[in-house]
Amino acid sequence: MSIFRHDQNIKQSDIKFLESMLIDESEINPTTFVLDWLKRKTAENKAMIQQIPLHQLTQWYFSSDTGNILHKSGRFFSIDGIHIETNWGGVPVWEQPIINQPEIGCLGILTKNIKGVLHFLVQAKIEPGNINKIQLSPTLQATKSNYTRVHKGKSPPYLEYFTGDKNAIVLVDQLQSEQGSRFLKKRNRNIILEIPENEDIPENDNFIWLTLGQIKKLISHDNTVNMDTRTVISGIHFGSYNHQAIRKLHLSRKINFKNPVNYHLTHSLLNGESYLNDFNKIASWITGLKSKFELDVNLIPLKNVKEWKYDGISYNHEEKKYFSVIGLKVEIGNREVALWDQPMISPVQEGLIAFIVKEINGVYHFLVQAKLEAGNFDVLEFAPTVQCLTGNYREGSNEYSVPFVDYVLSAPKKQIWYSAMQSEEGGRFYKEQNLNIIVEAGDDFSVKVPENYCWMTLNQLLIFIRFNNYLNISARSLISAVMINNRI
Repeated sequence: MSIFRHDQNIKQSDIKFLESMLIDESEINPTTFVLDWLKRKTAENKAMIQQIPLHQLTQWYFSSDTGNILHKSGRFFSIDGIHIETNWGGVPVWEQPIINQPEIGCLGILTKNIKGVLHFLVQAKIEPGNINKIQLSPTLQATKSNYTRVHKGKSPPYLEYFTGDKNAIVLVDQLQSEQGSRFLKKRNRNIILEIPENEDIPENDNFIWLTLGQIKKLISHDNTVNMDTRTVISGIHFGSYNHQAIRKLHLSRKINFKNPVNYHLTHSLLNGESYLNDFNKIASWITGLKSKFELDVNLIPLKNVKEWKYDGISYNHEEKKYFSVIGLKVEIGNREVALWDQPMISPVQEGLIAFIVKEINGVYHFLVQAKLEAGNFDVLEFAPTVQCLTGNYREGSNEYSVPFVDYVLSAPKKQIWYSAMQSEEGGRFYKEQNLNIIVEAGDDFSVKVPENYCWMTLNQLLIFIRFNNYLNISARSLISAVMINNRI
């Protein structure tokens, strides 16, 4: 993409990211090799994961005062109870267990220019909650307790780059929220660093260099790229261009505009001048909703949480809904600590996460929902058009109406851009996965939407991601799958 290399008005890191996204194969590690490599790693690495009663956890205990589940070190995280009151939605009061993990973890990816293309260093990592054992994780994926070695284990590989002990250029650095329905105001540092092209770094057999396009291509495979990698790459901004600059990309044969879908999507991603709602209108919309609606969350003893009980094995809702808190005994050979136990969140059912996309004035817009969740850092966050547990949308078991869910579930195949099962983070969630889907709306779908919905271009979404705590993790997960030239 040399046509922009010397343009002083364009951020060069944006161009590097854009080039890497447009290359979905690598000379050094072809995608077919990567898939075989993952299969081999899965076969090589042995893991013993066994559910045990919570009271049999050796490093965790029930507080005698509150019933909260705590680690003996006083670090890592705890399972607490919360009481919620809100004027949002149809359920004004409820209580639930929640993961309380106040420390900020680090999710980081190292990048390097290899043969003229920016490559990303990802690892084949086992997490106890992963459905298929190994998934592609960031270079560094660690809680503060882990990388400060509270567990007395080994330091994670390449930690020195993220602590500043070795020099690297910062390309992305953000604080982003975790799952608001399961974590209490939890945030992680999402960071992407670039190391010098001529610098050799220690090789590790569990790590591999991929282009951004390859990672996005692999997101189309079920449960292959983990949640943490998806959230880190979702924070990449590719720059804002005018129509003439985008046309240069087409004329240079970097982007194919012969397909109208690709034309509209490219403008959604890169065009900073075409949109239905400008930045100030969107900012005013979300600020107005945050001012109108309230979220009052108070910690309460876990043993006092209404409608939740410990049955001698796990904590469950009395109607067996939502999720359970279970205990796991884990033995994984290639981790910093080989043997440990911990509580985890186990889902009762799968979920649905979906964006509806519509072409408006020649640019694709994504239908964004302002959504309240109990653990949100700031009341509301931008969420996908539909985000719900399956129990909340299946006919006959609805707790409340979910707008647009029928449109998503009944969409003809030709309108579905992307559909894959994607896991939640396997360090806290046990075999939890959601159907991630992007659906293009037809001409019959109205541009007029309810109060808590707004049409935004991809470019606008990526701008808001740069301001911490605007897009929730489900929205970021879906955005990470979007790429141009082959649509998704």
